[in-house]
Amino acid sequence: MRAKYKRVLLKVSGEALAGPQGFGIDEDTVAEISKNIKKIVDMGTQAAIVVGGGNIWRGRSSENMDRTRADHMGMLATAINSLGLCSALEAQGVATRVQTAIDMRQIAEPYIRGKAVRHMEKGRVVIFGCGTGNPFMSTDTAAALRAVEMEVDVILLAKKVDAVYDSDPNINPNAKRYTNLSFSDILSKNLGVMDSTAASLCRDNNMPILVFGLNDPENIVRAVKGEKIGTLVNMEGK
Repeated sequence: MRAKYKRVLLKVSGEALAGPQGFGIDEDTVAEISKNIKKIVDMGTQAAIVVGGGNIWRGRSSENMDRTRADHMGMLATAINSLGLCSALEAQGVATRVQTAIDMRQIAEPYIRGKAVRHMEKGRVVIFGCGTGNPFMSTDTAAALRAVEMEVDVILLAKKVDAVYDSDPNINPNAKRYTNLSFSDILSKNLGVMDSTAASLCRDNNMPILVFGLNDPENIVRAVKGEKIGTLVNMEGK
């Protein structure tokens, strides 16, 4: 089956990179994710990635910590994850570039939209680190922003759960699973797909989101092929 999407942005949480150990970067887990990213690149799909940082740092540790400084620490955590994922992709033979929203030229390129697009056109995977470069903005917002800037076809939102539910399926066995949703649904029902800033940015720019589980990394390939997995969020809700 051919790829359904020509250009995608994959959002991977930091927790996904931690694997079963729950903290840091699990090499086996990252290798499996990288193998499947390579598959979509080999199919001809251009790929960009935004990585979270929750496996290293997750918000301020106490009310005594300044929120801005805590968010800067989180941005540095995403830079570490970006470099780790870059290394794993290169081990698979995938040409990869890391661009960061905070200037750190000794270890990564600064974010330049035109350069990032050119990398993807040449078949390179581009990993965006440091979120948007601004405190009070989540990596979900960074994913939405970069997706719009890169003019991708869809955001692939890889989560711990396999779709969007009306409540936590790990707690509520009767949680309702959604196959399709509109942006208005996720905002009005507060479904927690992504934060409201990110969801609004996607809605305002008609940027579809496919939410699926990363428990099986091959779901990345299935998503790009257009197989019926997870929950598709778009303007129409269908």
